[in-house]
Amino acid sequence: MGKKYSFNINKLLELQRKFVKDRDWDVFHTPKNLSMALAGEAGELVEIFQWLTPEESFEVMKTASKSIQIKHELADILYYTLRIADRLDVDLEKALIEKLKQNAKRYPVKLSKGNAKKYTELKMKD
Repeated sequence: MGKKYSFNINKLLELQRKFVKDRDWDVFHTPKNLSMALAGEAGELVEIFQWLTPEESFEVMKTASKSIQIKHELADILYYTLRIADRLDVDLEKALIEKLKQNAKRYPVKLSKGNAKKYTELKMKD
């Protein structure tokens, strides 16, 4: 945890665009199709963890086959997330920053620290 990434979205988008163009897949990459593919890939990730205990879920990367599976599912999820954003001209960096600001307002530290309640359920602590 806490790993630093040199994450270059523009480079990933260039690679992705070339991959798609070389295969003439733009016609299939509608927002509807891409969002459905994203949901499917997220489901495949969920399936890996489905019957694990919380403790087992933290140990899963120690198993080589599960580790590879998880990496591939996360890559698929990122692929479709980037592709949808690209097709809809969404700046993911700005969108994430905006969402973090919104969540900071919805989940003030004083009310949300140490619990997992949804913002609509948070009440002032006595």
